[in-house]
Amino acid sequence: MARILARESTGITGIDEIIDGLRTGDNVVWQVDSIDDYLSFARPFVERSIRDGKKMVYMRFARHKPVMENNDSVRIHNLDARSGFESFTAQVYNIITSEGLDVHYVFDSLSDLLSAWATDLMIGNFFTIACPYLYQLNTIAYFALLRENHSFKTVARIRETTQVLIDVYNVDDKIYVHPLKVRGRHSPTMFLPHRKNEDRFLPVTSSVDTGRLLTRISGKGRTDLAKRNLDHWDRLFIRVGDLLHQEVGPDKKEAVLDQLCRIMIGREERILALAKKYFTLDDLLAIKARLIGTGYIGGKTVGMLLARKILSRDTSFDWQHVLEPHDSFFIGSDVFYTYLVENGWWKLRMEQKTPDGYFEIAKTLRESMLEGSFPDEIDEQFWRLIEYFGQSPIIIRSSSLLEDAFGNAFAGKYESVFCVNQGTPEQRYKQFGEYVRHVYASTMNEDALAYRLQRGLDKQDEQMALLVQRVSGSYHNRYFYPDLAGVGISYNTFVWRRDMNPRAGMLRLVAGLGTRAVNRVEHDYPSIIALDFPLLRPHSGSSDMKKYSQHNGDVLNVKANILETIPVNDIITGDMKADRELIGIRDLEAAEFIRSRGLEARESWIVTFDTLMSETPLPGIMQRMLKALEAGYQYPVDIEFTINFTGGREFEINLVQCRPLQTKGEGKRVRIPRKVPADRILFQSSGNFMGSNITQSIKRVIMVDPDGYSLLTLSEKYDIARLIGRINRQMPGQEELPTILAGPGRWGTTTPSLGVPVRFSEINNIAVLVELAHGAGLGSVMPELSFGTHFFQDLVETGVFYVAIFPDKDGSHFNRRILDRKYNLLSLLVPESARYEGIVTVVDTQKDEMRLLADIVTQKVICFSALKTDQ
Repeated sequence: MARILARESTGITGIDEIIDGLRTGDNVVWQVDSIDDYLSFARPFVERSIRDGKKMVYMRFARHKPVMENNDSVRIHNLDARSGFESFTAQVYNIITSEGLDVHYVFDSLSDLLSAWATDLMIGNFFTIACPYLYQLNTIAYFALLRENHSFKTVARIRETTQVLIDVYNVDDKIYVHPLKVRGRHSPTMFLPHRKNEDRFLPVTSSVDTGRLLTRISGKGRTDLAKRNLDHWDRLFIRVGDLLHQEVGPDKKEAVLDQLCRIMIGREERILALAKKYFTLDDLLAIKARLIGTGYIGGKTVGMLLARKILSRDTSFDWQHVLEPHDSFFIGSDVFYTYLVENGWWKLRMEQKTPDGYFEIAKTLRESMLEGSFPDEIDEQFWRLIEYFGQSPIIIRSSSLLEDAFGNAFAGKYESVFCVNQGTPEQRYKQFGEYVRHVYASTMNEDALAYRLQRGLDKQDEQMALLVQRVSGSYHNRYFYPDLAGVGISYNTFVWRRDMNPRAGMLRLVAGLGTRAVNRVEHDYPSIIALDFPLLRPHSGSSDMKKYSQHNGDVLNVKANILETIPVNDIITGDMKADRELIGIRDLEAAEFIRSRGLEARESWIVTFDTLMSETPLPGIMQRMLKALEAGYQYPVDIEFTINFTGGREFEINLVQCRPLQTKGEGKRVRIPRKVPADRILFQSSGNFMGSNITQSIKRVIMVDPDGYSLLTLSEKYDIARLIGRINRQMPGQEELPTILAGPGRWGTTTPSLGVPVRFSEINNIAVLVELAHGAGLGSVMPELSFGTHFFQDLVETGVFYVAIFPDKDGSHFNRRILDRKYNLLSLLVPESARYEGIVTVVDTQKDEMRLLADIVTQKVICFSALKTDQ
C-alpha cells in the first residue's frame, strides 16, 4: 500500500514555491554559514506549524542562541550532548517515541555536537538513527549544518539519508538558497540557486550569473580543500601538531591538553586528573597515530599507558632497563557505535535498554553482533594492523569506557581473545575481524549486564574500545608464550601470618600465559607470593607444596593456530633461556615412581619459584613497581605483567595492564571472643579469608550439602546452580538481608565436579561466601584461594567477604548441625525446587543474633550465635 504524504508549508511562500512545499516524513537539513541564517528559515516554520495547529517540539542542546524563546505552544526538551553519544541519542529516540505521530520538530545545529563528541562520524551516526525514525512517524523536522565544519563524507552521508537538503548562502548581503536534494519533487528550476527578493526567491537561470555566483561561493572560506576530506577529529589533531611548533604559553597548551583528554581518555574525573598530570600533547599525538577510528581509547588502554608513563617519570629506578616496550594499537570507541548503526541494530539497542528487554533482547543483539560487517575505511585500517604485526601473535582486549576505573573494574566481564595470527594475510584478516566481533558481542553477556545493573551503570554510555597488543613471549618450537606471567597487588589483604604487612603487596605467578593467573583454573594452583615474605606459602608440608602448585600452562600453538594447555613440565623442560632452577625444583619422588614401574624416567619438576624469589632482584623490583604505581594513582593498584628471561638470570617485564584496586583496607581492629560454646559456632578458621576486619550480623544462611551434592548427576548439579541464582534474585541485597552462602569446593567453577557452577550474577547479593573442602582422593573438592583473580575482584567490588574452610586443619571447622535444627525455607522460596531440600538448606538466623567476626591481625574468623539455640 502506497504511503500518502500530506503537503505542509515551510512558513515561507517563496521556499514553498521552490520545493513544492514540504511532505510528511521530510527531514530538512539547512547547510548555512551562520546560525542566524538557519533561524531565518526555522522560525517561520515554527510559527506556521503553530498556526496550523501542529504539535511543535524543539530539541535544545547547543550553545548557540535558541531557535525560539519560551513559547507555551512549543514543547522544549533540554538535552545534554556531553552525557555521551548513546545517552543523548537514546534520549532523543525515546522523546520521538513518546511524542508520537505527525509532530513537527526543530533541532539545534548538528555542528554544535562537535564540541561534545569531536567527530563528524558520530554526527553522521546520530542523523542516520534519527532521520529514518522521524520519517517513519510522519514527522517534519528541521536540522542545521554549519558549512566548512564537516568532511565531505559526513555531508554526503547526511545527503543520502535526508529527504531535503538546502544550501543557504549570504553573498554581498544577499541571501541565496540552493536545493541540493528534494525527494519526490522536481521542476525545471528547482535545483538552481535562488536569490531572495523581498518575499520571493527567484532562480538564477543565466549560465553566466550561475557560474559567477557558484565560483564566488566555492572559493569563499575554502583555503584547504584537502582538509575537507578529513573528519573534524583529524583536523583537530592537525591543529594540535601545528600548535607544538608554535610559541604558545603553558595555559594554551594546558587548555588543549584538557580538551584532548576529554575526547580521548574518558569522563571519570579522577582518571582525567591523572591523565592531565602525566600525559603531554606529544603523548596524545602518539596515541592518535596508533588509533583506528575515533573516540575514547577506553579504561584498559588508559591504565596500561598511564602506568608506563608513571614509571617513566620515576627517577629512583632505571625502569627503561627492565621494562619491555610496547607497540600496541587502539580501536576507538566510536567504531563500536558505528558498527551498531551501520548494521541497522540501533533499534534493537534501544529495546535492550528497556527494563523488559534488558536481558532478553541482549541475547538477540549478541547473536547479531557476531555476524556484522565493518565500514570500508575501518576494514582498510584493520588490514594495515594485520600487515604491521605480520604473523606475530596478538591479543584483542576489551577496553570499554567504564572498565578499569575507580570503583568499576569490570574484571573478566568482557572478552579478551588471543589471536595466534597464523596463515595467509586473508585468513589472518578474517580471523581478526571475527575476534573483534566476539569482544563487541561480549558487551551483551549476562554477567556484564548484571554487573552494570547492580552498580547503577545500566543507563550510562558503555562504548567498547579495544586494545590490540603484541603477545609478550617467544617461540618454543611450535609453541609461543612468555616464560612467566602474573598479577600484582599493591595492597595484600590476604595475609596469612600476623607479621605480614598488607602494604608490601603480593603476586599471583604462573609459567606460560597469564590466563591461569587471572582466572580460577580447575585442578591447578598458581603461586601466591607475599612480597615481604616471598618464600612463605599459604600451605605447608611437602605434599601440600606439590598438590597446591601449577600443573599445566597455557600456550599458543602456532602450528595448530589455537590456544592450548600443556603440562607445565613441558614449559620448564623446553628451550628456556633461563636456569630451570629459578622456576621449580626437581620432583624426585615422581621420577622414582616412574623408574619403579620399569619406565624411562623423564625430568619432572614442581613449580615453586623459590630460587627466583630468593636469589634474583625480582621481588624487590615488583614491589618497587607496585609502590611507584600506587603513589602515582594515590590508590592501591592491581597490575598484569609478563616476564621473559633474556639469558641466565636476566629478565624483562612487560606491564600489560594497571587499574585501581578496589579494597576496603583493614578497617577497625576486631576482638575475637576467646570462649564461645562449640554448639553456637557455625564456623571458624585460622587464616584463609579475604576481606577487611569485619563485624557483620547474619540474617540468613544458605548451605549446599557437600555429601548430597557429590551424589547428584551432572544436570542436577547445574540445577543447583540455577536454584541458587533464583534464591539470590529474590534477596533485597547485602544490607537488608546479610546472607552466608556455603558449599563444597569452588563457587563459580565451570566444572561441576569441583564445586557449584554458578555465574557471579547468581550470587551477587550474598554477603559472605564460604568454600568448604570436602572428601579425599579423586572425588575431593577443594577451595582455591583466588586472591588477584577476576573472581576476587568481583568479591571485593560487591563487598562479599570470603572464607575457605579446611575441616582437617587445626582451628578450622564448620558445624552444619546448627542449620539442621532450623526450618528449611527452600520450599517456600522456590516451590518448584522442593525436591532438592535434602541438598540445599535455607534458614533464617535473625532471632539467633548470629554474627561474623574477622580480625586481620590475628588471622581469626568466627561466625557464631550470640543466643543459645533450642536443642
